Amino acid sequence: MTIRRRSFGDFLKAFLAFVALAVLLVGVPGALATQIGWPLPDGVPSLGWLQQEITVHTFLNILTVVVWLAWAQFTACVLVEMKAALSGVGVPGRVPGAGPSQLLARQLVAALLLVGATAASFTPGLSQLGQSGYDANQKPTVAAAQQTPGFFAQQQEQAADTAAALAEQASHAASHADAGGSTAQQGDTKYYRIQPPEGRHHDSLWEIAERHLGDGRRYKEIFELNKDRVQPDGSKLSEASLIRPGWIMEMPGDACGGELVEMPDEAPNVSPDVQQQIADYAQTGDHAQGGGSGAQGGGHEHAGGGPSTSQVSLPEQRPASDAGHQQATAVDAESGNSFGLPEALLTAPLLAAGLLGALGRRRRQALWQSAFGAVGGRRGMEPPTPSGDAQDVQDALLVGADPEGVRLLDRSLRGLAASLAEESRALPVVYAAWLSNGDLHLQLAQPAGKPPAPWQQGQDQTFWMLARTDAERYEDVDTAAPYPGLVSLGTMDDSRLLLNLEAVPGIVSLSGREADRAAVFASVAAELATNGWSDRMTITLVGFGQDLTPLAPNRIRHLEDVEALVETMEAETRQRRGALGAAGHDSVLTGRTGPAQHTRWAPHLVLLAAQPSAEDAVKLAELAADAGRLGIGYLVGTETGDLPGAAWEMEITGQGKLLAPLLGLELDAQLLPAAQQRAVVELFVDADPENRPEGGPANRPPFLVDISEQGRPAVYARLVGPYEIIGLDTPDGDRSALLHEALALLLLHREGVHPRVLSSALWPRGVTDDVRNALLDRLRDWLGADPDGTPRLATDGSGRLTLAKSVVSDLDVLRSLYHEATQGKGVDSRAVRGRLLTDALVLVRGPLLADRPEGRYRWLTHEIVDAQLPLLVADTGLALCEFHMEKNRAEKAIEALNASLRTAPADERLWHELLRATHATGDTSRLTALATDLIGRSGARGLPPRTEALLDELLPTWRDAIAAVG
Repeated sequence: MTIRRRSFGDFLKAFLAFVALAVLLVGVPGALATQIGWPLPDGVPSLGWLQQEITVHTFLNILTVVVWLAWAQFTACVLVEMKAALSGVGVPGRVPGAGPSQLLARQLVAALLLVGATAASFTPGLSQLGQSGYDANQKPTVAAAQQTPGFFAQQQEQAADTAAALAEQASHAASHADAGGSTAQQGDTKYYRIQPPEGRHHDSLWEIAERHLGDGRRYKEIFELNKDRVQPDGSKLSEASLIRPGWIMEMPGDACGGELVEMPDEAPNVSPDVQQQIADYAQTGDHAQGGGSGAQGGGHEHAGGGPSTSQVSLPEQRPASDAGHQQATAVDAESGNSFGLPEALLTAPLLAAGLLGALGRRRRQALWQSAFGAVGGRRGMEPPTPSGDAQDVQDALLVGADPEGVRLLDRSLRGLAASLAEESRALPVVYAAWLSNGDLHLQLAQPAGKPPAPWQQGQDQTFWMLARTDAERYEDVDTAAPYPGLVSLGTMDDSRLLLNLEAVPGIVSLSGREADRAAVFASVAAELATNGWSDRMTITLVGFGQDLTPLAPNRIRHLEDVEALVETMEAETRQRRGALGAAGHDSVLTGRTGPAQHTRWAPHLVLLAAQPSAEDAVKLAELAADAGRLGIGYLVGTETGDLPGAAWEMEITGQGKLLAPLLGLELDAQLLPAAQQRAVVELFVDADPENRPEGGPANRPPFLVDISEQGRPAVYARLVGPYEIIGLDTPDGDRSALLHEALALLLLHREGVHPRVLSSALWPRGVTDDVRNALLDRLRDWLGADPDGTPRLATDGSGRLTLAKSVVSDLDVLRSLYHEATQGKGVDSRAVRGRLLTDALVLVRGPLLADRPEGRYRWLTHEIVDAQLPLLVADTGLALCEFHMEKNRAEKAIEALNASLRTAPADERLWHELLRATHATGDTSRLTALATDLIGRSGARGLPPRTEALLDELLPTWRDAIAAVG
């Protein structure tokens, strides 16, 4: 790819900017001086002058004064912007009251300097990256602002209504079948001829469906219409991903677009050879339609049947097929290739979402602890990069997680609780929940009347159902989580079962081999500890799971044996019975809708993996007999399957099936095998800063850039602020925004990105392998190769995608400059340290990817860079403040702190140093004004204690002074 060069348009813009500046700076005052003259009187005006009649001449003089003042203000703006642009150091000062004028001056100066700058302005050396971009003196290539028509946009519009789309496809298939076979005999039939590749871009059925049917997922209709039909080259279509240029595809009747050929009407518009090929191909239609239509129709009928309320029941019936979040992985699974990622987490979307969210919170907490010196006084901590099994598990969490499903489940349940509370109705006892095609089905222990809208009655009075479209209308409500004991057990016919452990009238027993039971117990414990639909709970693990405590230290506790468990639960059972009686509640469910909903009645779930003795089993059965109304649940392992007091008995087989014959259940069990369990725990343990060695690699950026003149990158992407790329041409067509998003993800993960993680990030609802591979090919073509022929997008030994060192982002540079200033050459050289820190701060133009459009870059919610960047900017500002204060340059220190506060306004450390630097100026009124501003920002919460203590030290009379001002 070519480096960005000056074009004729750049020179034209620069010339026009020069003319505009000349007219405004020279022409305006010249015209005023020659045509109107000096508008003010030559001497001091007398009282009589003030009493004279206002004439047209007087009015013109007043207007001339206004114009002179506006010219002076604009001239000041030009000088300020010119100084900042040429020096490349510091933030351009603001001219008072000159918002629009300064913006115009900035744009004209930037356009003028576009050709006056050296080539380094376009492919800057790393020591100059901040100066070349800080004042927007180059035309940005704002990738994220471009919209992508076609599949991605349509997918976002239809994400809330997948079932309706599938049903529509089924109706298309049915219309074909009802019409009596091949559309070749129906008159005007449309065909598409597979196009030859353009560069490395090959046509695919997905893209054909996206262009001509409006939805890439309808590629199956095209496949069914053409499967096993003889093509012009004598071969046949047998797999959807294997199509060849020159092949002909019969299209569904609603296809549209200029590339289609409609027979027989448009036959004269194509060459005779193609016309003959299409005519010959149409003769094979009866065979294809006879074999394919039924399969297609049956498939769509199954998918579009949806979760009929007459089909959901526990234990005897359940909802029909559920696409749900599993659609995100099902399409990839068609190839039978999981790229080595653990399937146990790929097929557990709610568990994966909980673990991913908890891991993100843990890493953010570690960042704050490190930044504020709570752990060893370390600053600038970088989270560890996982490797081996831990890296595979993290990738599986990213691919398999369904945070949207968790959010809808949580809002639906809390919304139900709020609606019932408004009607003064108690929460019904819920034994289980089914998630099917995004719809939620609750099975009640007994009839509870008509459900509140938008909930609907199910197959009978013990079933309540909420459609996904209704769930998406729910907003966050301030009410306690009504059913925090729900936990995933597995899937049946693609419908996911969640069992409410705290509502079971007795013990739930689980039999099977020890290793298989352990995988079930670990999955249940991990989901309960991290799920997003509960507030508070206690999870007691007995005889296993001591290493699971790091997942949620505030929730999980471990007991060594059954004797300790019995003693603990006897005391808690008595306490809960007494508390319920004193509060006048018959169960924890009625208590959760009352005034104490946020402080009491949290569930206590006991997981006992090993079979208890006969005596202990009897004691547990007695405790569990009344546990349902107390919010206590028991899941107990057994080797024989015979456990006293067991209300529900289940068995896990060696094939991963969870059986409950008396309940009519045969599930594909949700498991967390030992290897994945260890890897998950490793992620959480490594995120704890107390487990990182002092001064170790946690303080080193994941990717250090050569910040010398020789380290000039071939491709430079600005991510801190508006998204802009220098060194690459903007891709043409609809896929430009998708390519830019993929590059941003790779730039934020220099360690490499798994292809399935990239695919899941760009297409959350799933995509076929051929579409993903086509995008990677385009991305490789776009990035190109280095002068030595090395591709800038490569694949490492583990199959992950990595970028070459010649592809750099401003975030990489910012990290490298700060690291070099504080741990490299800047340690021994004060001058070097000051220059590096100043260059680093100049790079900051706003939040990460500030102009990204809504609905895109959703994978950023799983990242912690939004917490890292403000801390890094704050650390840089604090270090530069310290640098200036060593020489008593308080004003320079204040300038650096204010620049950092624009990106990290909530960092208390910056405000403290700003108070100290302002105090160093000796200006008491300025310090009082700053304290007043801080109080205004703090709102009703008031100042933090440490801030109040610092003000007491620097300005003992601050309270009286602020009260006087206020």
